[in-house]
Amino acid sequence: MSRDDLPTLRLKPKADARSIRHGVPWVYSDMLVMDRRSRAIAPGAVAVLEDSERVPLALVAVTPESRIAARVLDRDLSANIDKSWFVSKLRAALDLRDALFDAPFYRLVHAEADGLPGVVIDRFGDVLVVQPNAAWADVLFDALLEAAVEVTGASTVIKNGMGRARKLEGLDEVLEVARGAAPEGPLAVPMNGATYMADLMGGQKTGLFYDQRDNHAFAARLAKGARVLDVFSHVGGFALSALAAGAESALAVDGSAPALELATKGAEASGVAERFATRQGDAFAVLESLLAEGAQYDLVICDPPAFAPSKKVLTQGLRAYERVARLAAPLVAPGGSLVLCSCSHAADISKFGNACARGIGRAGRAAQLLRTGYAAPDHPMLPQLAESGYLKALTYRLLA
Repeated sequence: MSRDDLPTLRLKPKADARSIRHGVPWVYSDMLVMDRRSRAIAPGAVAVLEDSERVPLALVAVTPESRIAARVLDRDLSANIDKSWFVSKLRAALDLRDALFDAPFYRLVHAEADGLPGVVIDRFGDVLVVQPNAAWADVLFDALLEAAVEVTGASTVIKNGMGRARKLEGLDEVLEVARGAAPEGPLAVPMNGATYMADLMGGQKTGLFYDQRDNHAFAARLAKGARVLDVFSHVGGFALSALAAGAESALAVDGSAPALELATKGAEASGVAERFATRQGDAFAVLESLLAEGAQYDLVICDPPAFAPSKKVLTQGLRAYERVARLAAPLVAPGGSLVLCSCSHAADISKFGNACARGIGRAGRAAQLLRTGYAAPDHPMLPQLAESGYLKALTYRLLA
């Protein structure tokens, strides 16, 4: 389809066209002239975005009823958003991962930061799990699928359209095998010297969180000979990498029995099962119970779900992070380490750090901040989009 055949969207006179020219990828509905013709554009359609003077800015994907009404796809107005276009984007993404990793286990596409707004692709060997979290990616999924198979040689592609992001785009939830056959069971994923078990059809998100890879590795450096407590452990998270690095023992805490079962299988596959234990239950309740039991650990990690997924719930989310820090700090032996994580983009590093500091202080502990960690490099951040830098991991040494 030529540019002349595409519908147009126009910015309001007071909208900041300069930010779009400088790389901001999202156009909110209140920035646009949303007249009858604009609202009639089909969700997922490609359009030409113009400034208030009708000067073309970029090709955008449109979802008229969403708060993010348009997402920038390409600033080349002659681009054709087809399979070849997807191949070009995916090859660039693959080149980066090939330079970073020795094995094909990583996030292949991290949405806007890899030039594919709303699209997440995690790779598990010759299996891809694709999350088309924006309407345009759902409309063009077949072209995306064919391009992904061509670029990676994957034999199986799973379409995972579950979660909050799709609902905001007005999309239905879907989980299906789009190419090949579903894995017969959890897949073994090597990472940081440990083996993790990923359930690609029934686990959280795409089955495994690759974003914590570097933070796992740093915590593991502190784990040799240590007693480790891994809270909100999911499928073994920090615990398995700590055991692989020589931890004396590790206790994984999570509310999900299936996740802990996968963690146990990972410990068995890693050859560390005799040093690994699990405890199912509400994380806050377990922390309180461990405190009442007088438990002490040399390394405590808390990696909770997003307590502040939006600004609307930021205040209560920060209180939750403070509470985690307050309950976890007393469990750390003098001179031990505490790792506190947040995957809430609404809680920036300053707000999150302040909440953690308050919690540690309320627990009566003094601390040194050793490291501030972020997502691994297969989750690149787009500088113009703060939301793409969602993960924070603060490592403290707690003094007597």
